[in-house]
Amino acid sequence: MINPISAQLLMPLSTDGNLANLFTALEGVAPSLRSMCADFAPSYGVVCNAMHLHLNRRGDRKPAKMVISLTLVKLDETRLMAVLGDVSLQVKRDRELKQSDAWLNAILTGVEDYAMVSLDPLGRIESWNESIGRLTGFAAEALVGQPYSIFYPPDSTTPEHLLDRLREADENGWSLDEGLRMRADGSHFWGNSMISPLRDGEDRSRDPAFCDPESREPAYGLIIRDISDKREASEQQRKAAYCDYLTGLANRRAFFEAAELELARRKRSPRSTAMIMFDADHFKAINDTFGHPAGDAVLRHLAQSLKATFRDVDVVARVGGEEFAVLLPSTDLAAAALVANRLRALVEATPVLVEGELIGFTVSAGVAAMDDAISGLDGLIKRADQALYAAKARGRNRVDCWSPECPTYKDHLPGGINAS
Repeated sequence: MINPISAQLLMPLSTDGNLANLFTALEGVAPSLRSMCADFAPSYGVVCNAMHLHLNRRGDRKPAKMVISLTLVKLDETRLMAVLGDVSLQVKRDRELKQSDAWLNAILTGVEDYAMVSLDPLGRIESWNESIGRLTGFAAEALVGQPYSIFYPPDSTTPEHLLDRLREADENGWSLDEGLRMRADGSHFWGNSMISPLRDGEDRSRDPAFCDPESREPAYGLIIRDISDKREASEQQRKAAYCDYLTGLANRRAFFEAAELELARRKRSPRSTAMIMFDADHFKAINDTFGHPAGDAVLRHLAQSLKATFRDVDVVARVGGEEFAVLLPSTDLAAAALVANRLRALVEATPVLVEGELIGFTVSAGVAAMDDAISGLDGLIKRADQALYAAKARGRNRVDCWSPECPTYKDHLPGGINAS
């Protein structure tokens, strides 16, 4: 007898669909199974427990590795029972954990460019050691009791993001991050950091030590590596995949991935989240009057203004021809509208110099914030686009916030985020 789930798992091993004999079906991946059963002397018992069988799924354009767990039990002299399960994801995670352990071992046995810190349940630094002083220059009195954001440049993270990484470490066993880090003297280096829980447990929310913010027992370990020498290669790869070629800002792919991640974090730990859509006013007229090279210069100038105005933690992207989007973590509607107006005023006050000629231009903006009435990213984008349409309909060079009175959403804005 075989149940449908087991048959589905074994089907990739069968060339003709015949699964009448387990030993025959598994001959190619477990050739010793038949002899193991023949040599098992007791009248009943476990012949093998959670044996991993590696195979490929048939029919895939690119065969994907699949790992089946097999437990074989001898019931009596004439009957065997096999229990099969797909453990591919579990094996992948175990492999990643081993890679992580190897990464740690490399640090502990020979690499000098690292700092190791213990953190309390809220991400505050518990102790100082020589590795911290060697890499960052921080002394004990400057670190102990401070959040680990002390290693990050200003505006590159938020208190909510700091806790997000701790929760991600709880869920996955670690949380990896790469970016600029800061030394005590204010200088920067390109760092790779990993946070790992220091205590085991399936449900840490039930562990009093983890629940108590004043617990002095370390809850997490943070390791920071200086990988400045590898930054150029990693930056080239990142830019190729995630940067807009003209402006250097994030592209659509990077924006949507970052936005989905931020909204997923918001579901786990509610916080304010806002979005701003910007559109260069009368951009077609700029191209027609001054030429496309001048239009490109205007877009690059706008991109630089956006970089100068928003925080490092904000996601600033070019999502259409002359349309830009900004996702602002831990920001409410009023704060987002304030910074949007700051950008609008900066653009209006700083014309672009192109081949000796000053080109003045303005931008319009639509602002929206997440609330319980929005189901996800699509709803937030829709509201920001509605507000942008309202700003352009009311005369341009202005910032409008979404409200139920905004004009009905329309997908006709040139280069809009929802355009193909």
